[in-house]
Amino acid sequence: MPSLSKYLFRLLLLIFGIIATPVQAQEPGSSRLKDLTRIEGALPLELTGYGLIVGLDGTGDRVRGKRGSPQTVQGIANMLEHFGITVDPSLITAKNAAAVMVTATLDPFNATGSKIDVTLSSIGDARSLSGGILLETPLLDASTGAAYAMAQGPVSTGAVLASTLGSSVQVNHTNTGRIPGGGVVVKSLNMDMSQRTEIGLVLKHPDFTNAVRMANTINASYPNAAHVNHAGLVRVDVPTLPGGVAGFMSILENMTIDVDLPARIVINERTGTIVAGGDVRINEVMVTYGSLIVSTQADPFVSQPGPLSGGKTVAGATGTASIQQEGTRSVILPANTDVNQLAAALNDLGLTARDIIAIFQAIDRTGALQGELVIL
Repeated sequence: MPSLSKYLFRLLLLIFGIIATPVQAQEPGSSRLKDLTRIEGALPLELTGYGLIVGLDGTGDRVRGKRGSPQTVQGIANMLEHFGITVDPSLITAKNAAAVMVTATLDPFNATGSKIDVTLSSIGDARSLSGGILLETPLLDASTGAAYAMAQGPVSTGAVLASTLGSSVQVNHTNTGRIPGGGVVVKSLNMDMSQRTEIGLVLKHPDFTNAVRMANTINASYPNAAHVNHAGLVRVDVPTLPGGVAGFMSILENMTIDVDLPARIVINERTGTIVAGGDVRINEVMVTYGSLIVSTQADPFVSQPGPLSGGKTVAGATGTASIQQEGTRSVILPANTDVNQLAAALNDLGLTARDIIAIFQAIDRTGALQGELVIL
């Protein structure tokens, strides 16, 4: 029993220690430096490979009236020859196989043996890659030709293709697929940071205000360690710490700042989507809205000749046109109107997204928009 009591006492101390340990909470409205920056020089490497997918249910590369796409037939022949089987390419059919381009992104900190996601895209006339298996494919650096990863595995498209008796239905895109974790890194980029005496933090969205705030936050803990090169780069001298560069980077990543966002309105005219930042302001302006509807209609008619008159039947049409104009509606936006006030005013007018886009463009042209208008 004494040993059991001693064990329970230690367990209680452990639980109490976990509860009593303070956890650094992220303040509302603040962002971590790891979410705002990248490490200078730590660039990802884009990899590309040519692969062969097999096991398709008759949806592979098959040109009508031929055996299959030439690159796929030749790829199958080369693969079989690699295994010691020589086959005349003219005897190969390829409707259950497809040639694809395989792409992946190698993170600079991926070590040998780590796995990466790969994306596959058909380059032939395959109807679907669903259910296929990618054969082992080397992924190369286009500039050097060196293989950095090997890809293989079952393809996932997230799409459905069904057809029967000349009728077909398709959900999502069937000629592009992914293999999560389908690539194995065989050669890393060897990003050794252990000997660095200076770290460059590259801002994902360059901004002098945010860069200065980062430097001030770092200098508050490590005086004179950080200095701003420009709006997109903050350089930090690495102090001598027990954890070395890795320990210092862990501390930097979890530092937080209040991010200053630009006053910007982003409009996607294709989808009618409007996204406006909270700092957008509008000077005093009047918005008047009214719609004009023009309708035209053609009414066909047939003129029949009288009996035994020898005339001909004549087909024609009469046209009608009408114009309908709705009453105009106006709203006056006071100076320094923010996004919430603007949204409320435009909603009161009962406008569609297309109308609001046109109004934003007109306000920008008047010079009353205090911000940047971005149209995608």
